[in-house]
Amino acid sequence: MQSGDDLTARFDEAKRQFEELTAKVLINDEKMRASQQRELRLLQAEGLEALLSEMIVGLKVSYGLQYVSVVLCDPDHDIRHLLQASGATVESFGHLIMVESLTGMAPQYIALRQPWLGAYAACDHQLLFPSSTGLASVAMIPLSRRQKLIGSINLGSADAARFTGDFAVDFLAHLGVIASFCVENAINRARLLRSGFTDFLTGWYNRRYLQVRVNEELARARRDNSHLVCLMLDVDHFKRVNDSWGHAAGDAVLQELAIRIESQVRASDVAARYGGEEFVILLPNTDNESGKRLAERVRKAIAASPVDLPNGDTVSMTASIGIASVQPDPEANDLKILGDSLIARADVALYRAKSDGRDQVAIDES
Repeated sequence: MQSGDDLTARFDEAKRQFEELTAKVLINDEKMRASQQRELRLLQAEGLEALLSEMIVGLKVSYGLQYVSVVLCDPDHDIRHLLQASGATVESFGHLIMVESLTGMAPQYIALRQPWLGAYAACDHQLLFPSSTGLASVAMIPLSRRQKLIGSINLGSADAARFTGDFAVDFLAHLGVIASFCVENAINRARLLRSGFTDFLTGWYNRRYLQVRVNEELARARRDNSHLVCLMLDVDHFKRVNDSWGHAAGDAVLQELAIRIESQVRASDVAARYGGEEFVILLPNTDNESGKRLAERVRKAIAASPVDLPNGDTVSMTASIGIASVQPDPEANDLKILGDSLIARADVALYRAKSDGRDQVAIDES
């Protein structure tokens, strides 16, 4: 028969185990809520740019980490182009790493199907955490698209015990599934949006996209107290190409000239096919003289060599360009009227360039 002391000891032990179990349940419950909040923020991100920001900055803050990066394999630069369409750049995200192949990035990529946790090793992980200092442990969460590994979310901590076998890997695995779904969805949405803003013939943005961007660029110029220059370009004697060789030849000319123009346009500029043989280029933070120099480069690139036609013939082309600029007043409210006026003045300058003999650049004098 057990003594009272034995029963008390067993009761105390059972109570201690219950309290430990209760504490673990509460900790796991808190982890579950925190994990659900992280996933919800990813699911609620509006657009590819917002999603990537949440994956990099949001997870860093949420986990209280020293470093978070996202690696995405983008061999055709599809994701880069979608980001550019939204006005963002890869560099603007800080720790977004775009690569054409995952080969050589980290040895774990060879068989990364579940989150990998372990000690930080510069020889293995420095490409995932460039310019990092003091990292001791890392977690690599795989990102997949159509059941194929396309990269990872990389968490870096100065605490050597942070990412070990004791960490709740199932939470990270679920986060990876949600993040992968969000990336796939955001890319598809961005591509669909871009299709409504893209000219099918040249691959350039269309007039609808230009109308959106001109307001955005005017708002930026107003905020920064800077100039916005507009170039309007029209291909000279384009009708004779269609009349002489047919519309297929005309399409070939427009496609080739779009390539030549794009070779001179800066990454920060906004280029769109305005309609027919007209193109518009917005030059943020640029004055008329700088705009004229770029316009001259574009004009010379167009006339540099004949264009090859589908039937084997060639045709020499030139273009006329009109330039207008604006520096929005800090109190300007109706940016649509300001944008319409800017394009109209560039159009008037273009008309003058054509009237004066074509194949030249004219600047709005109003």
